Amino acid sequence: LYTVSGWSAICTSTTDPSTCKSTKSPAQNTQYPWTDLTYVLHKNSVSWGYYVMNGSEPDCVDASSIKCVPGSQDSTTPSIWNPLPSFETVKADGQLGNVQSVQNFYTQAKNGTLPAVSWVEPSGEVSEHPPSLISAGQTYVTNLINAVSRGPDWNSTAIFLAWDDWGGFYDHVKPPTVDANGFGLRVPGIIISPYAKAGIVDHQSASFDGINRFIEDAFLSGQRINPATDGRPDPRPDVRENLSASGDLTTDFNFNQTPRPPLILPIHPTTDLK
Repeated sequence: LYTVSGWSAICTSTTDPSTCKSTKSPAQNTQYPWTDLTYVLHKNSVSWGYYVMNGSEPDCVDASSIKCVPGSQDSTTPSIWNPLPSFETVKADGQLGNVQSVQNFYTQAKNGTLPAVSWVEPSGEVSEHPPSLISAGQTYVTNLINAVSRGPDWNSTAIFLAWDDWGGFYDHVKPPTVDANGFGLRVPGIIISPYAKAGIVDHQSASFDGINRFIEDAFLSGQRINPATDGRPDPRPDVRENLSASGDLTTDFNFNQTPRPPLILPIHPTTDLK
């Protein structure tokens, strides 16, 4: 929800965003009346696509459950990893067709017809969540990035590879207190682009909101998902993209450099591990 809207909330109305309040565990398959980033993109004629891998999604409807039978997932089924079909804005704008199968992503990457902004989600089988194989997730991600790297859009591409959690058991660094909602534990993030600065580790505090900020700066002249300016008031506590702790990811790029050629990775790389 944060990657597409900068907020996680639960609402008593399916159409009135003023009835929403912040929550870390929104009910699955509910309707989301608050504003998401696609609303602002569509309003400014910026193309977008959300690509979903068919299969299972491992999270439980009840977040407190220890285990559950995995639900099924495709581009037409609203789920934890596919929230946009439940957003009132997406339906009202006639944009449900922008949520589509990941197979379309491969075709569009090859043909150079990808939209300006794309999100790509896994299924349980390639998500690196247990009991699925990490190698299956690595193969899935490598295939996606190689598809873009080989396509005609490479020289205008910035890829943000991120995880929603990680494989460890403890993070010794307490998340910073940034607002009423706060941040979660630290997760990995990799930037891949012909304009990414080579060989650096970005030590600034950043979040998924920073990716939204990058999209807004690149395509919307800095317009935010802001209830005070986007015409759809909601009671979110702040504009997350404007928080300094969300990070300025433009500092990881040098757009004046000659674009570097892509690095095509093998799908099953060999290692020296025994």
